[in-house]
Amino acid sequence: MKQSRRMLLASVLLATVAVTACGKKTEQASASAGAASTPAASAAKEYVVGTDATYAPFEFQNDKKEIVGFDIDVLSAVAAKAGFKVKFVNTPWEGIFSTLQQGDRDILTSAITITDERKQSMDFSDPYFEARQLIAVAKGVSDIKTFQDLKAKKVAVQTGTTGDDVVKKLLGKTSSNIKRFESMPLALKELESGGVQAAVGDNGVVINYVKNNPQNGISVVADDKSFSAEFYGFAVKKGNKELLAKINSGLKAIKADGTYDSIYAKYFGAKK
Repeated sequence: MKQSRRMLLASVLLATVAVTACGKKTEQASASAGAASTPAASAAKEYVVGTDATYAPFEFQNDKKEIVGFDIDVLSAVAAKAGFKVKFVNTPWEGIFSTLQQGDRDILTSAITITDERKQSMDFSDPYFEARQLIAVAKGVSDIKTFQDLKAKKVAVQTGTTGDDVVKKLLGKTSSNIKRFESMPLALKELESGGVQAAVGDNGVVINYVKNNPQNGISVVADDKSFSAEFYGFAVKKGNKELLAKINSGLKAIKADGTYDSIYAKYFGAKK
């Protein structure tokens, strides 16, 4: 009888230990699963960014073939503030918008002017840079003082840009005097070689080119009366409100804490 009681007691104790151990294993398994899922759930999403890295100082490749520039620094700072990651991919300007529509790129940053026409096929962030068109001419040229003076001249532009648009309005859409190039540096090279009498492009890139190539004999002509202010924005696929909200939130934050002003000063000097 005593032996039976002992055996019964032993069985009860063994069962209790087994249940307790099982409970601990379950708790440990749940804790492990929770710990494993936390990093995955909180991992920052990475977005692919298309940029035409031929447009210094906004986007260009350094000696190490890394994509750098004002736009790159600004969007990287925006992403850090908004909690997402960005991967920049060099994307030719001609066709860059189609990569967004096809889903090959999530964001575009390439000194893109916000226009009503572009807003029909993509959405833009709040503006992050103000620009104007600028005329580049050979040094010593005296007969080009305003935009209107280009009516009888051969003019180089980067195809598909707002510079292309304003020159088309002046000279005519099918004018043979408009020479289009894949990049603004190529348009300016055409001016240097004497193939055109002027080139028209965004002030930031034209000034940067002239500053860094003083030996090439180019000067600039500003005509603020003929050119209205333009504003750059980051582009996302039409209807992507979630991503747009993230970008705008980050942009607002870097403007508020002085990060934007520091980046601006790095490329263009302190704001006046």
